[in-house]
Amino acid sequence: MPFINEVLAHNQRLAGSAAPMRQSRFLFDPDQVMQLLRSRITGQDAALASIGACLTLTKAELGDPRKPLAVMLLMGPTGVGKTETVRLLAEAIHGRADALCRIDMNTLAQEHYAASLTSAPPGYVGSKEGHTLFDQETIEGSFGKPGIVLFDELEKASEPVIRALMNIFDNGQLRLSSGTRTLDFRNSLIFMTSNVGTQALWTHEQQALGAWRRWLPGTWRERGERRRQQQALEKAFAPEFLNRIDQRLIYRRLDDEQILLLVELALERLNQRLARHQVRLLLSPTLKEWLGARGFDRRYGARAMARCFRQSLEPEVANALLQSPDRPAGCQLMADLDPQQQTIVVTLRHPDYG
Repeated sequence: MPFINEVLAHNQRLAGSAAPMRQSRFLFDPDQVMQLLRSRITGQDAALASIGACLTLTKAELGDPRKPLAVMLLMGPTGVGKTETVRLLAEAIHGRADALCRIDMNTLAQEHYAASLTSAPPGYVGSKEGHTLFDQETIEGSFGKPGIVLFDELEKASEPVIRALMNIFDNGQLRLSSGTRTLDFRNSLIFMTSNVGTQALWTHEQQALGAWRRWLPGTWRERGERRRQQQALEKAFAPEFLNRIDQRLIYRRLDDEQILLLVELALERLNQRLARHQVRLLLSPTLKEWLGARGFDRRYGARAMARCFRQSLEPEVANALLQSPDRPAGCQLMADLDPQQQTIVVTLRHPDYG
């Protein structure tokens, strides 16, 4: 049993108390975790509310001890924050955004790659070693912190991989083909992402823009989108697989209201990297509008904004840093837009400026 020493110590502390109060073994605070998620994921209030409820249930230890702590499918188009949500969970709970076991299903699209999960069967090369893509330590977590597992682009997985997942969802364990090891997922939060049905939904949206459907209330259109995504999901996966998923969360396509928020989030991520150089970047209101107009794409979401920053803004920031190697700590970089040339100008401001 994993964490047996910690479990025994935990029970001993409870037994030694005159009036023991039941406390969760998990150390994370669901409210603090959700505060980070809501500050970095925009336009997905409903999905985040469901994740918050899941974390509360996990903290209260109300789940079935024979199964994973949670199995959640995050559905929606690219660039809306599905994978980023799981990375932020890992950051909030474990202190590092890469403290998760991430399996890219795109690499397991062909059936003969299924052995990458369960290891090579007996009689094949590598069977005795029991090699697998899974990181056992990351999966199992610790007594006070759950492991976090992410299966990205679920719809690209082969049938043998889907069957392996069903075994994990059923009993919280995966016996490797070599028979030498069993991976334990009963202390894991399992997430899957999928873009299934996204292309058909986008085509339908573009057709509806010029038709009478664009005058329908937003709630009606969202209801229709959910129905089409559900139909696409049921077409792609068997009912016995879908029935083993605890929750299916739909991430909405970002719209015009999120433009400024996307600029601010991209700027925050860039400033986190600039902190190593002891500088901070500020953008003028004019430049924020310009980046928003150039970087917003409803189809590709936040990825389009990140690409705009990388192509248009970050090279100018890099030049400013390289041209001022002797800058004092605490400097600010001010970025503005040259209206005549439609180019970005980055200047260095001394910490005592103004």
